[in-house]
Amino acid sequence: MNTFHLSGYPRIGAKRELKFAVEAFWKGSKSEAELRQIAADIRQKNWATQIAAGADLLPVGDFSYYDHVLDTLCALGAIPARFGFDAAKLTLSQYFELARGNATQVAMEMTKWFDTNYHYIVPEWHQDTSFKANATNLITQIEEAKATGHDIKPTLIGPLTLLWLGKEKDTGHNRLQLLPRLLPEYQKLLRELANAGVDWIQIDEPILAVDIAREWLDAFAPTYQELAITGTRIIIGSYFGSVAEHLNLLKSLPVNGVHIDCVRAPEQLAEFANAWPENKVLSVGLIDGRNVWRANLREVIDLLAPVATQLGNNLWIAPSCSLLHSPQDLSVEEKLNPEIRNWLAFAAQKLQELGIIKQALAHGKDTVQEALAASDAAAAGRKTSKLIHNDKVAQRVANLRTHADQRHSPFAQRIEKQQAWMNLPLLPTTTIGSFPQTQEIRQARAAFKKGELSAADYEAAMKKDIAYCVKQQEQLDIDVLVHGEAERNDMVEYFGEQLDGYCFTQYGWVQSYGSRCVKPPIIFGDVARPKAMTVAWSAYAQSLTKRPMKGMLTGPVTMMKWSFVRNDVPLSLVCKQIALALNDEVLDLEKAGIRVIQIDEPAIREALPLKRAQWDEYLAWACESFRLTSTDADDSTQIHTHMCYSEFNDILPAIASMDADVITIETSRSDMELLDAFVKFSYPNDIGPGVYDIHSPRVPTEAEVEHLLRKALKVIDQRRLWVNPDCGLKTRGWPETTAALQVMVNVTKKLRAELNA
Repeated sequence: MNTFHLSGYPRIGAKRELKFAVEAFWKGSKSEAELRQIAADIRQKNWATQIAAGADLLPVGDFSYYDHVLDTLCALGAIPARFGFDAAKLTLSQYFELARGNATQVAMEMTKWFDTNYHYIVPEWHQDTSFKANATNLITQIEEAKATGHDIKPTLIGPLTLLWLGKEKDTGHNRLQLLPRLLPEYQKLLRELANAGVDWIQIDEPILAVDIAREWLDAFAPTYQELAITGTRIIIGSYFGSVAEHLNLLKSLPVNGVHIDCVRAPEQLAEFANAWPENKVLSVGLIDGRNVWRANLREVIDLLAPVATQLGNNLWIAPSCSLLHSPQDLSVEEKLNPEIRNWLAFAAQKLQELGIIKQALAHGKDTVQEALAASDAAAAGRKTSKLIHNDKVAQRVANLRTHADQRHSPFAQRIEKQQAWMNLPLLPTTTIGSFPQTQEIRQARAAFKKGELSAADYEAAMKKDIAYCVKQQEQLDIDVLVHGEAERNDMVEYFGEQLDGYCFTQYGWVQSYGSRCVKPPIIFGDVARPKAMTVAWSAYAQSLTKRPMKGMLTGPVTMMKWSFVRNDVPLSLVCKQIALALNDEVLDLEKAGIRVIQIDEPAIREALPLKRAQWDEYLAWACESFRLTSTDADDSTQIHTHMCYSEFNDILPAIASMDADVITIETSRSDMELLDAFVKFSYPNDIGPGVYDIHSPRVPTEAEVEHLLRKALKVIDQRRLWVNPDCGLKTRGWPETTAALQVMVNVTKKLRAELNA
């Protein structure tokens, strides 16, 4: 029979047990032993689900308390020397300090995992970086998994991908030069796993799906020659795109198999199958690990059947990638529209789909007729459903006038009109949007959703918090204020709940980073805005102050990318539909007197195709969609955007083409490194580089903020420079928030005085 395996499963727990346990540990209300027991329970439940679905090999090493890249660094002793920790004796508290920072060290940098919304901890590479293998944590999980009596398959990040994901911290240093130092320790790690009874190991090298330099490709053969002699059978995993251009390389490597993503790149299946050697496994991912739509099982089985005949048991079946990116279990969703629910599959259901495919390949489609009939009915029902299509939306997109995405005047003229009424000082201060979501806010929102709090009482509770937020900002002497977003559960979910074409789950959580989980909406049909979504809250906040109040919206690319998006129409169409719905909101905010509007697009880079050849097409419709959000806005209305935790260096012309009056970006963890690219490009509009890291609980010192601001002033015209934190403050507490913002304002005033002298 064909082997059914997977590289990873959701690790947060069905009800986010890991999130709450980790945060309790951080607060000191849960012991390390309690946290470790909860983690072990999650792993046991995950393995039991996989066994019940018919998985042949259980993944190990997919679990993490915070991030799997950080775990790999710890297993190889490659943690930053600046923390002063002994990697071999690293405590759990120290592990979290690497990710979150401490009193003396800023946290390690964080950025997006390829084109997903998962954030990984970025390795720090120095010329003298040393490595020392330590498989203790992995072996503990291996022993737990083996105790189930089932076969296992650990998953590790490959050595080349690990190096590629990091950043050189020394001038003129090439991180690939660390490979000869890394490989012996990676070998030791594999040998320790082999000694622990491991037969198969999956080594993920997703950099094969991106455009990598020749020197990286040339390193694959010697690298895997070294790893092939460690006593385990290796399957290389790659995903998120086609690796067909590397077919000959992958065939030649001394490994036992290769996994390919045939959801993102279905065209590569035939190419691989027709040329695949008889002595190697070909693992095919045809169940989507990144979206929630039910597979068309008949189509998948028909596609795989000839490959199974050709390769026999050397055909393995799997999800396209780790199920880390999928919600855990659809069966607990009781409030979804039954028609839409029938179109979906979460992680547990994807495992069941793989079990059905395995059964059909081994014993014929006749043995799974009931499952195939249900799959056929779901596919047919989705195609003909009246829930999906909205003629008014289709006509609006089709009838857009020429240049509908252009502002009335160029930036140079707009900024004069904006400055005339805003009358801001040099280095104007603002924040990114959200302020602390206190327990009282969350309790009020939960009670309102349960029907335990009336609409009037809920509105009063939110207005009370908005008033407090405005007062705090005025006392801090911030120049451009925000209302704090007390009423918002999530920057995408809040809007999606008020838009046609979206639906929501109760428990469809996925990990974004660390203990931060998001519950992405599902875009199932055409998108439209039935009524105003933010106007009343922003107008109320503006009524409390004479200072400019920013309206806060989430941009169309991010609304699309951070949702589980429909796969029956082009993404460009979905994005334009969302943009026009947001444009309605922008114009209503403007009418209500809100003349500064921030349209966040943190996902603009994340949604970029991994292959450069596809960039231009994506950037054209993505940037057009952003511009469509401010169609017909007055020149005096200042449009801001915010982007964070991504690399923008190579798409700055596109970002400039978005034509936002002000862009704020995350830069503090990288010591303003990103500004170099903005300066080289001569970014034309106003810019606010973040001056402190909001994901760390520590309050920055004035010296740290001053260092960053002075660095920014060396390369940005003082008339174009804004001052702000890296990102929103939703996850922070009020004491640290006000303390950090006071530091920011104090330093800004000091530098203003110098500049005005």
